Amino acid sequence: MARIIDITASREDALSAAFAVLGEGYPVAIPTETVYGLAADATNPAAIARIYETKGRPQFNPLICHMADLAMAEEYAVFDPLSRLLAEAFWPGPLSLVLPLKEQSGIHALATAGLDTVGIRVPKGFAGELIRTFGKPLAAPSANTSGKISATSADHVADDLGGKIRLILDAGASDVGVESTIVKVENGEMTLLRPGGLAAADIERVAGKRLRRRKKASAAIEAPGMLASHYAPGAAVRLDADAVLPGEAVILFGRAEIRGIADAAIQLNLSPAGDLAEAAANLFDYMKKADASGAATIAFSPIPDEGLGEAINDRLRRAAAPRE
Repeated sequence: MARIIDITASREDALSAAFAVLGEGYPVAIPTETVYGLAADATNPAAIARIYETKGRPQFNPLICHMADLAMAEEYAVFDPLSRLLAEAFWPGPLSLVLPLKEQSGIHALATAGLDTVGIRVPKGFAGELIRTFGKPLAAPSANTSGKISATSADHVADDLGGKIRLILDAGASDVGVESTIVKVENGEMTLLRPGGLAAADIERVAGKRLRRRKKASAAIEAPGMLASHYAPGAAVRLDADAVLPGEAVILFGRAEIRGIADAAIQLNLSPAGDLAEAAANLFDYMKKADASGAATIAFSPIPDEGLGEAINDRLRRAAAPRE
């Protein structure tokens, strides 16, 4: 089983242990403000291959490469003026930008799934410190089996991947609770590839222009989290429920009233106060708890499709999508 180090108890031990494992070309589970990531050297093909192997992840699905700061990111990718504006406004934070790779950037093609672009993020807190210490970008998808519920605590990682990796760094529950928002700028226009922990309205406020949405899923995978079926528990997922069938698990939002709730296998509320930030932070943890109840189906009450609700609903639609 993986060794677990509490960062708050021993930050130097955590840095030293992670540096050693990463240097040997193996992945480490690290905390970020969004979700826990499975991080490995983005320049080392063997290390990247171990991420795919550990997660059971399709290799046509690219990985986000995490940088210590904007200066490091500029060593690997080409920034247009609008992307730079967004980076300066929101990094470190839950925004990933899809950018053209520099020639001879050093990021291996396995991390980008062979694309000529790369998704880049600068995380807050310990993750950024680790990258700065390591001196190279870390490819870091969410630390969970591919397609399953993302991990927002070290315990989540240990339960899922603890037998497959060497080290888990524990910093408690993730603050944001959903993955980063992914944006691509082309010809001065912004496209939302994945809603996430940074609200679209905040991006539009800084950019002074609208953020375009894709009208339907693209056949091309340009960034993580674009597969139709993703973030899925073992149970089926039913959305916008106004009634619960006997034995279903139910996850509510706000003061939603659902018929038959007394017959639910388990009742959880993402945010009784109707706070979307609280709901996002609880989403994956509550999905895991509902799944552990043994219910065959998890029913969700409606969630507003605004602000962080856009990211929550994106995750739920993918969790509810037909599975291959």
